[in-house]
Amino acid sequence: MHLQESGEMYLETIYILSRKKEYVRSIDICEYMGYSKPSVSRAVSILKKGGYVTADGDGHLTLTDSGLSIAGKIYERHTAITDFLIRIGVDRKTAVQDACKMEHDISEETFAAMKKHAERSNINVSDND
Repeated sequence: MHLQESGEMYLETIYILSRKKEYVRSIDICEYMGYSKPSVSRAVSILKKGGYVTADGDGHLTLTDSGLSIAGKIYERHTAITDFLIRIGVDRKTAVQDACKMEHDISEETFAAMKKHAERSNINVSDND
């Protein structure tokens, strides 16, 4: 199953929240993303059917191995692109917004070249948590 950009965003959100909280629930996603409960419920259902997320009896969401792999990749892209843009002079708010758009569409080749250029230019492409 190929994920749409919105599915990637949900996985990334679960990943980010799981780094900050012991348990992630749908309501946490609603609050973080600013989406309605029905929208989040539908998205989580699709992610569960796709094998990206599991939920226990208390509604705690956990990324499966495939969900974690995708979420980690998207998160790495987001943080690296954000950092890169900030280092070349883009203000933080714009960099975060632009990185969010770019992270889903940038090719592996372009992302690898960007990281390599940042390393050669001594631009710190690191985790922006």
